[in-house]
Amino acid sequence: MNNILIIEDDPDIREVIRLLLENDGYTVAEATNGIDGLQLLTKDTDLVILDIMMPGMSGLKTCEKLRQHSTVPVLFLTARVQESDKLLGLMAGETVRKLG
Repeated sequence: MNNILIIEDDPDIREVIRLLLENDGYTVAEATNGIDGLQLLTKDTDLVILDIMMPGMSGLKTCEKLRQHSTVPVLFLTARVQESDKLLGLMAGETVRKLG
């Protein structure tokens, strides 16, 4: 696992994550929203770090669209703590597979 895509709208959070990962030898691509993140996703992407609460396309919707053509692991980054939010995150990609 070398290539990580960060999709996060907060520039400070994105920068800290990028610096930590690059210091550990990872190649990092960055997007500020879900639409740009989906465009940066390639077959070489090994992990996506995805913010749930973004303007425009939410992280959950981004994950649903991502799952239409990729099985890359997704690590959700969020301040939400409700059990229902966790369940929605776990199910975001699964719904597309069941319907498809």
